Amino acid sequence: MEPDKQAHSITVEVPLGHNTPFRLDVYLTHKLPNATRNKVQEGIKEGVVLVNGKTPKASQLVQPGDIITCVILRPPPIEALPEAIPLEILYEDAWLIVLNKQPGMVVHPAYGNRSGTLINALLHHVGAGKLSFEAEEDDEEEEQIGLAMRNAAPRYEGDPTIRPGLVHRLDKDTSGLMVIAKDDATHANLADQFAKRTIQRRYRAIVWGGLQPPNGMLQTQLGRDRRNRKIVTVLPEGQGKHAITHYETIATLQHFSLMEFRLETGRTHQIRAHARHLGHPIFGDETYGGTNVPPELSKGSRKAFFQNLFERLPRQALHAHTLGFIHPATGENLFFQNELPDDMAWVWERLHKMDVQLNNHPC
Repeated sequence: MEPDKQAHSITVEVPLGHNTPFRLDVYLTHKLPNATRNKVQEGIKEGVVLVNGKTPKASQLVQPGDIITCVILRPPPIEALPEAIPLEILYEDAWLIVLNKQPGMVVHPAYGNRSGTLINALLHHVGAGKLSFEAEEDDEEEEQIGLAMRNAAPRYEGDPTIRPGLVHRLDKDTSGLMVIAKDDATHANLADQFAKRTIQRRYRAIVWGGLQPPNGMLQTQLGRDRRNRKIVTVLPEGQGKHAITHYETIATLQHFSLMEFRLETGRTHQIRAHARHLGHPIFGDETYGGTNVPPELSKGSRKAFFQNLFERLPRQALHAHTLGFIHPATGENLFFQNELPDDMAWVWERLHKMDVQLNNHPC
């Protein structure tokens, strides 16, 4: 259950030099954390927004020197408590941890997931206590926590997430390799390797169909879809963020392929969005079309066959397979590989058996 939200007042002063005639709702959408235009318009209608002490309309143009007061509701400051959740740790020393994240595990606490996350498990693993950012004087030292505190705090007022030790992340339903920093110097070094694209990251995925050509590179701009903010899509030049994905076909079946993806950039949902853009969504990825069974495969008993696969693999068939980097403290080249998890391996085996049957008894 989510904690009761608390009312907070935010004051926005329009700079005296402001000369762009923005509507009030548009202006506040860009100024308030986690705001959408619809939410801002609702707040204006409800009377929780005042301009110079008066109730405005959403279409009102902001003027230089305007004082805008908003009352917003947000959850209380988030806490992360240590929890005895099993972790599959592949490597650990005084500076870092390399682990295999299980599918279904959220990486860090947020509004809908305040417990059961990787951060909760890591705090328990390193013997830390409760981690909170309720007050400025409550800042924690990394020696007390046992995880890097660089970039661990909320990124902006109202941000619900805290992320000690995290250098990168995986989606909730993506499994595989992650590196965790125990101190700030290690975190800074690893973050620099990510920024310079020297980290080796390869993912394995089961996708619909066969790519032509089987190997290649996709370079696009990625950003949130304007019609559905929950998904990422390819945008025109000049919009979004630059994203580069290399892909290689590992094995092919009549209707499926086992792919390897290598990232040069690390954008949100990058592989999932690029796979859909290529016309070959990741199997099981409901958000990006990976549960849409083609008509020729959804007849008779095959409909139940695929339903069984989706129940066994209730997520996107995507796994962080390879991770390589230079150890920040020792200079050693570290390289890790983790084979397909049981759910993906089982699905691939079943798809292979179906492929044999189709070849022996074509429709």
